[in-house]
Amino acid sequence: MTSSSRALLCRGRLLDYTHRTLIMGVLNVTPDSFSDGGALHDPAAAVAAGRRMLSEGAHILDIGGESTRPGADPVEEREEIRRVVPVIETLADVTEATISVDTYKPAVAEAALAAGAHMVNDITGLADADMADVATRNGAAVAIMHMQGSPRTMQDSPTYDDVVTDIAAFLQERANFARERGVDARSIMVDPGIGFGKTALGHNLDILRRLDELAGLGWPLLVGPSRKSFIGAILDDAPPGDRLEGTAAAVAIAITGGAHAVRVHDVREMSRVARVADAIRYA
Repeated sequence: MTSSSRALLCRGRLLDYTHRTLIMGVLNVTPDSFSDGGALHDPAAAVAAGRRMLSEGAHILDIGGESTRPGADPVEEREEIRRVVPVIETLADVTEATISVDTYKPAVAEAALAAGAHMVNDITGLADADMADVATRNGAAVAIMHMQGSPRTMQDSPTYDDVVTDIAAFLQERANFARERGVDARSIMVDPGIGFGKTALGHNLDILRRLDELAGLGWPLLVGPSRKSFIGAILDDAPPGDRLEGTAAAVAIAITGGAHAVRVHDVREMSRVARVADAIRYA
């Protein structure tokens, strides 16, 4: 790569995002996912879905064993490990996938990395300091997300002085913390946390409209609008499975606004959206 190239370092792998948006495919191996109703709770079905996502254009597979939908209850570490590790082990064995584990628990991250994962996607922004140490020991990448509250409480009454300014300050502080704990600067990605402690038609839309301010922090920017409730609210209360076009619009806006990666459920369709948006963005 040239000196002007940009890439995310994931346990020795370099994911180039110089002139393309990275596609992170969502692989929820939970019985209560908001978007798919637990369709991938069976490990064999999850592995098959992961292989399909790779063939459809995913650069990263994000595997989660605990639902983080609004109002969700936490899952015990042992159960979360039981859900994610077999899927990660199999995908690492039969594919060349770059694998992320969607967890905020250091013990789950440690087990997932031992099973073959390359990245940790932490919705709490490394609230548990041990998570940064786990990433450092393993040379793993980290996605640092902003969330106000917890999944159980985050939508009760989210408030900010200025949502984008507040999120930017949080993400910068957390990225600095990760560096202090030894995480390689090339292995840090930040995520404003669309839908995590934000009002549907206020905060979420402000974030998407002002993404350039977050991209200006200098860290690769991950955005996850896929099937989120703000899209349903705009589209006359459309359910999660009927938010494809709305997700496509949000993904295109995110990319032209400065996102370097998007986290999506519909990989084939959003890969095509990203190809067009990237052609415009990098022309």
